[in-house]
Amino acid sequence: MRQTLVVGNWKMHGSRASVAALLGEVVGSLPAGAAETAVCPSYVHLAQALELCEGSAVAVGAQDCSHMQSGAYTGEVSAQMLVDMGCRWVILGHSERRQYHSESDNLVAAKLGAAIEAGLRPIVCVGETREQRESGEEEIVVARQLRGALDGQISLAGLVVAYEPVWAIGTGLTASPEQAQAMHAFIRKCLVDVNGIDADATRVLYGGSVKADNAAELFAQQDIDGALVGGAALKAGDFLAIVGAGHG
Repeated sequence: MRQTLVVGNWKMHGSRASVAALLGEVVGSLPAGAAETAVCPSYVHLAQALELCEGSAVAVGAQDCSHMQSGAYTGEVSAQMLVDMGCRWVILGHSERRQYHSESDNLVAAKLGAAIEAGLRPIVCVGETREQRESGEEEIVVARQLRGALDGQISLAGLVVAYEPVWAIGTGLTASPEQAQAMHAFIRKCLVDVNGIDADATRVLYGGSVKADNAAELFAQQDIDGALVGGAALKAGDFLAIVGAGHG
């Protein structure tokens, strides 16, 4: 049985005061027997988050990493640097990185390889735009993103895939449980053909306006193994409710 995983993606939000307040409540009130839990703050708050989560059941990850190990790459942060800090997770290929930074499938693949080599647990994001869904291309797009990131990797142990329909990120729109389940089942079917992956054991998360009031219904679907949470992860009560909706 796949363990439910809930990851909070804080994006470009937070201050030292808000991080202390948020994690103080999350760490102090994490429900017993809840889902596996992680938070991914901005780079500047990673050290603080790691200190606040030390010894707790809340893991810490980053929102991105470089595809390079070291060198003259101003502004970049390597996967090994994140491991050295104590990070366990890293989000890769988020639609906002693809949209605002023009990240290609090849670049996501290179970042994935670097993350795996460094020992980070990667969360690879895939998802279609509203236009692509309305034109019936959602499966073509998601399959291409999966192949682009995963094909040719030396190892994919511990891989997590996050399905985030772009049209549901930060819009208040959410794929219906049936829509989400259909795409998650399709993703799992695609993973069967990827070398080095046990498709049945690989966790596939849903992301896209996940809230306290829809988490349980989403998690009840056969192929949805948790959530990559955006806005709701910034409110301790909402995030804890989502975590509590999953099983440990």
